[in-house]
Amino acid sequence: MAASLTISWHGISCFSIEAKHGDAVANLVTDPFDPSVGLKLSRALAADVVTVSHDHLGHNNVAAVKAAGEKPLMVVDAPGEYEVGGLFIYGIAAPHDPAGGAERGFTTLYRFEVGDLSVAHLGDLGTPIVDAQRAALEDIDILMLPVGGGPTIGAKEAVELVSALEPRIVIPMHYAIPGLKDKRESVDRFLKEIAAAKPERTAKLKLTKKDLPTEEMRVVVMELE
Repeated sequence: MAASLTISWHGISCFSIEAKHGDAVANLVTDPFDPSVGLKLSRALAADVVTVSHDHLGHNNVAAVKAAGEKPLMVVDAPGEYEVGGLFIYGIAAPHDPAGGAERGFTTLYRFEVGDLSVAHLGDLGTPIVDAQRAALEDIDILMLPVGGGPTIGAKEAVELVSALEPRIVIPMHYAIPGLKDKRESVDRFLKEIAAAKPERTAKLKLTKKDLPTEEMRVVVMELE
């Protein structure tokens, strides 16, 4: 049976992802944020596993996520290999800054795999990736990457990374939205850089392998759930 993904966005780098493969279902939340950043998460936010890219208020509010089932919520906040409900999670270390982590420490990039689908979530990446990180992110179907600058890569660097990884679908994240206190660039700058004049816009993205483009890459701008 084909695997499927249902993706929603809550702002910054926080997504809900429902991953199904046969009878196995896993609900994932990435980088839940603290309300001090100027945004609020739904009180109904629930998952089987939550990933944290780094220990910062915009990414580490695990307490905002409830366990979706009877088992305790699984928290993944470091590089390594993990599995829950048929969803495989690979954490990859990366410096948060061009100084090799000397200024802001490290962030964890994540690769998620369910059946024949793969997703990369690049957390708070603030520097170009190196060969080892590129190898760990090869052949991904969906790329979620920061584009807003500041502590992360900006539009130009994001486009260079897209060219290097060649995903089939790109979902920008970590950019300026109403209410967010930290200053970020608009997603429009990234869309201009990547020449996406008419990107897809949706609040919920549902995918199986057959929904992936075979020729031109899709750029999807998520609307807040």
